[in-house]
Amino acid sequence: MTTLFNPVLNGFHPDPSVVRVGDEWFLATSSFEYLPGIPIHRSRDFETWELIGHVGALPETFGIADVPTAGGVWAPTIRHHDGVFHLVITIAMGRGMLHFTAADAAGPWSDGDLILSVDGSGSVNGIDPDIAWDAAGNAYVTYSGLILDGPGIGTHLGILQVKVDLENHIALEEPRSLWSGTGGQFPEAPHLYEVDGTWYLMIAEGGTERGHGISIARSASPEGPFETAPQNPLVSARSTIRPVQNTGHGDLVVGPDGEWFCIMLGVRPRSMTRAFSALGRETFVSPVHWQADGWPTIDPVLLNPRPGTRVEVDFSADGDLDGEWLAIRRPIAEIADPAARPGWLTLHGDGSTLDDSHPVFLGRRQEHLTNRVTVTVDASAGVGGIGVRYDERFHVEVEAGAGVVTARAVLGGLRQEWTLPYSGDVLDLHIDSLKPEAGIGFVSTSDVFHLAATIDGERVELGEVDGRFLSSETTESFTGRVIGLYAVTGDVSFQSWIAEGNDE
Repeated sequence: MTTLFNPVLNGFHPDPSVVRVGDEWFLATSSFEYLPGIPIHRSRDFETWELIGHVGALPETFGIADVPTAGGVWAPTIRHHDGVFHLVITIAMGRGMLHFTAADAAGPWSDGDLILSVDGSGSVNGIDPDIAWDAAGNAYVTYSGLILDGPGIGTHLGILQVKVDLENHIALEEPRSLWSGTGGQFPEAPHLYEVDGTWYLMIAEGGTERGHGISIARSASPEGPFETAPQNPLVSARSTIRPVQNTGHGDLVVGPDGEWFCIMLGVRPRSMTRAFSALGRETFVSPVHWQADGWPTIDPVLLNPRPGTRVEVDFSADGDLDGEWLAIRRPIAEIADPAARPGWLTLHGDGSTLDDSHPVFLGRRQEHLTNRVTVTVDASAGVGGIGVRYDERFHVEVEAGAGVVTARAVLGGLRQEWTLPYSGDVLDLHIDSLKPEAGIGFVSTSDVFHLAATIDGERVELGEVDGRFLSSETTESFTGRVIGLYAVTGDVSFQSWIAEGNDE
């Protein structure tokens, strides 16, 4: 029997889509302003998932060099048809609705073709596209009609659909309106499936926050009309005490031994009222059961975290950086310089800071609720350090340079710093994200950041920051915490990275 670990993918991995090919499963998630974009994970047992590649590594692939925070790479759908992997996605405030193909999900992927509206004037205007084929070979793109460009920007037209010519990447008709749910806000994330001759349209509604849920309808035709399931929503954590909240934006798949599952997003909130989700939206899974009346049901999502992890990166070792490293709106090759100083990874500061949209920053997702990261840094020729970023307005860091180590919290419009002089060239910097002590009364935060440095062999605590300020509910960003190395000015070199985490 398959063990369902939840989260399936820890840390910032929202809007999951999954496809089975033979006895392998491939999972794609959103990446917003980060590069490389659209991580692809593979599993051969539906328990262990391995990052095998990304759809694109360059900002021009997605058109995200200057997208605002919360824009960029939104909600892919991955499918396999006639021996080819297909991925459709909307790049919000970027290139528009795109179609990528690959012979191997690990890549290389195509550069992406814009899916044009029927008059050819521009991209099909909407988000969260799905792609499906009928028996006659017609390709249907079903999507959420949130207008992002042109007249009516911000208007939501419900769930829409067009037939598409995939040779020329153009819609063959004006959009038709489909079933848009049971009345919840933001009908989105549509997926269209044919199961035993019946077409099912599954969507998310209620918004991606606490009201999130999944609903379904069915029809004899992919074009509708659709009949609403009597038991909607199929799954939702709204108004419950479940440890996994915001469950929605799901995709159905057949797992091992013919079992059906729904892969979906969710969050793990903490605090007295469980109001703050430090890691943002993660990927979860739950069993699906088909009833005698032909309707599916989805079990509530159960929390079952994996064991803790320890990641050690020795930048002095030969070899490329692994695929978990991320940069912001710019390629990693533009950020990381392993050749500048043998045995070290060097970042060249350009004057930007974590307040800026294009910082010199190289990071990894925070994957655990309790997390400790230590880096060894030489800032004798520059200024830089280690930071935790949610976005440009919310980040914490420990920075070295010019004989001073500085811990800093940037929380919206507020800024707090703690400084201490040090001597020498090399020191260790630390950021720990720890579960708060309850003490008397209730815990009112998600976690506490401990910002520290080891100076002359002694760890010095510089500052503490309430972790709820770097949560999805406070920042309202669509991503999650990314912990990384950065440089502000000069050359800043790093020799090691050690990250330990668990979900206690």
